[in-house]
Amino acid sequence: MNKRADQDSKPAGKGRGHWLEVFLAFLRLGLTSFGGPVAHLGYFREEFVTRRGWFTEKSYADLVALCQFLPGPASSQVGLSIGLARAGLPGALAAWTAFTLPSALLLTVFGYGVLALGSDMNGDYLRGLKAAAVAVVAHAVWGMGRSLCPDRERLSLAVAGAVLLVVWPHPLGQVGVILAGGVIGWLFLKSEEERDHTPLDITVPRSLAITALAVFFLLLASLPLLAGFFPVQALALFDSFYRSGALVFGGGHVVLPLLQAEVVPPGWVGEDSFLAGYGAAQAVPGPLFTFAAYLGTVMGPVPNGVIGAAICLVAIFLPSFLLVIGALPFWERLRHFQPMRRALLGVNAAVVGLLLAALYHPVWTSGVRAPGDFALVLLAFTLLAIWRLPAWLVVVITAAAGVGVSLLT
Repeated sequence: MNKRADQDSKPAGKGRGHWLEVFLAFLRLGLTSFGGPVAHLGYFREEFVTRRGWFTEKSYADLVALCQFLPGPASSQVGLSIGLARAGLPGALAAWTAFTLPSALLLTVFGYGVLALGSDMNGDYLRGLKAAAVAVVAHAVWGMGRSLCPDRERLSLAVAGAVLLVVWPHPLGQVGVILAGGVIGWLFLKSEEERDHTPLDITVPRSLAITALAVFFLLLASLPLLAGFFPVQALALFDSFYRSGALVFGGGHVVLPLLQAEVVPPGWVGEDSFLAGYGAAQAVPGPLFTFAAYLGTVMGPVPNGVIGAAICLVAIFLPSFLLVIGALPFWERLRHFQPMRRALLGVNAAVVGLLLAALYHPVWTSGVRAPGDFALVLLAFTLLAIWRLPAWLVVVITAAAGVGVSLLT
């Protein structure tokens, strides 16, 4: 029997280890995992299926399916699930901390650099980063559209959602589009049954799972009420980022419109600062959700700086912890529940519309203000879509080109 066959015969999650082993494995990944969520899943497979043998191919695929089914950042959820399987709750915390910390620290430092620029934020210093953000979002819309809207029904659903959000750019509109997509998918779309999979063997007590789900929904419902009754900025900040983390379907890029609606209209973060940070987030390793650390750093009202970064980072990732722990014992039933699978098809189409609307505003309207900006966007998109360069390298090239364009114009 060869190594691959032997791996496929082992049950998932049986080998137990220490949280420090998990921390060191994920720290290396947190320092080197460029390329976004899809690339992260490839890195995880190479490390924990091929090299370490902690999971089989089929059990790892099933774990990825679970995390794509749940709202939140799929790659981070897969990571904390691997840590949970290997070393329990301490392992899950170790995996998240090690994978998240490098990019969070880099973006916090970048945030302090943006604060140091002050009034120069409206100049040409960061035009390359903003142009790169336009290209990255356009590329994400194109790729997600091809994957999640392969037929006329789902493509029409995405376009309808985008039209509604462009005409009515309100946070409630975003939530409404996601909910409407789920209902339409439930009623009218068709899903195929998955037949070949290996059940996960990650032990989570049902009592803990139910508690985690209860806390998730309790916070989702109560935080807006508490923020309304107690006008404390730290509470408002935690509420905004928790809801953004709880409502994201479809990957890290979809958090862009949700966070923009939370922090730009009330004046917490300027549009130029927001878009420059989003561009910088493409150039660092680790999860895209660490963009929250940058936003917490550059906030106008206090808490900001390191404290603001910590609040935003914990708030946006907390729903992922609660949902993964809450869903694991019930995953086998959920994956075969056809109405839920149909609803998810509609939700995924709706989030393509959400990202398409965000491509227009704030991404395009803030990043393309002159012919030179459009030229930078074309350069970045060509490097991404045609030459298939990694996003971090495209950001570096476009940022350097932006300096050159500013000197010539």
